[in-house]
Order: sequence, then C-alpha cells, then structure tokens
Amino acid sequence: TPSPSVSTSAASVLEGVCGRARSTYRTREEGEEQSWSAIMAGEEINEDYPVEIHEYLSAFENSIGAVDEMLKTMMSVSRNELLQKLDPLEQAKVDLVSAYTLNSMFWVYLATQGVNPKEHPVKQELERIRVYMNRVKEITDKKKAGKLDRGAASRFVKNALWEPKPRNASKVANKGKSKS
Repeated sequence: TPSPSVSTSAASVLEGVCGRARSTYRTREEGEEQSWSAIMAGEEINEDYPVEIHEYLSAFENSIGAVDEMLKTMMSVSRNELLQKLDPLEQAKVDLVSAYTLNSMFWVYLATQGVNPKEHPVKQELERIRVYMNRVKEITDKKKAGKLDRGAASRFVKNALWEPKPRNASKVANKGKSKS
C-alpha cells in the first residue's frame, strides 16, 4: 500500500484544492450562493454571472477531475509494487514527478488560502526538484544518443575518399590490351 504520510498529505492537499474550487460562488449583486457544480451544469446562472469566465471554470473543473482520477490511480498501486517493475532511472522519474506534483498542488492550495506561494519555501522546493528533473533528462538524453562505431566510421571514410590509380597499374593494363 502507499505510504500513509504521502497518501494522506496528497489527499488532504487535493481535498483542500478541490474543496476550495468547488466551494460556493457568490454572485455580485444579490449575495445568492451557487455551487460550482450548478454553475458548470448551467443551472440557475444569474445574469450577473461573468459569462466570459464560464469556459475557464469548465476547463478548471475538468482539470481538477483529471488530477483526482490520476491521483486515485497512482494511490491504488503500492509504491513498492510500482518501483519493482522499473529500472533505477525510471524510479527516479516517478519519484520526481510525484514530488513535483505534490508541491505544485500545495502551491495551488496556498494560493487558494490567500498566501503568496512565491514567498513560501515551496518555491525553493519546486526549483530544487526542477534541477533534479533536468539532471535526469540529461542522463536520459545521453543514453539515447548514438554511440560511434569507430571501425565502421573509418571504413566509411576510407571507401568514400577518392584514391588515384597508380601509374604503373595503368601501363600494365594498356600493355595487356594492345597485345590482343
């Protein structure tokens, strides 16, 4: 099973973000409360509802649902089971993506709570994770880069170069042709 601290903290951050996003929306004039699901379903949209943000809210709702599904999928498999099937480089990628995702969700959570995440230590943590992600990318790119086969390269170059015929070889060839 997933480690309790990771799954609990990830679930609480997601719950905080989703809960805040799905919290009630107050229309500007009447103070009437509408839920996000009602707004997304197009129910009881007040005339004062800013129509220009409806597409953004729909996309946000879909993104939250996708993140929720991915998180459920990831948490359904034990970490040990998942890591046993992967090589060390792939394990590092999984760990980095997990850490980055969790810290990104915490960034969003801070923003929803009115805290400036740019002044919070989570910014340094995200930068640190990005540095490691770049290192892993460099290692992956080096593995994918083609290796030079020196023997094949030297044969290719040797055969591609023009070599003049020796002078003696042309005289021998001409002597043989004139006697016939």
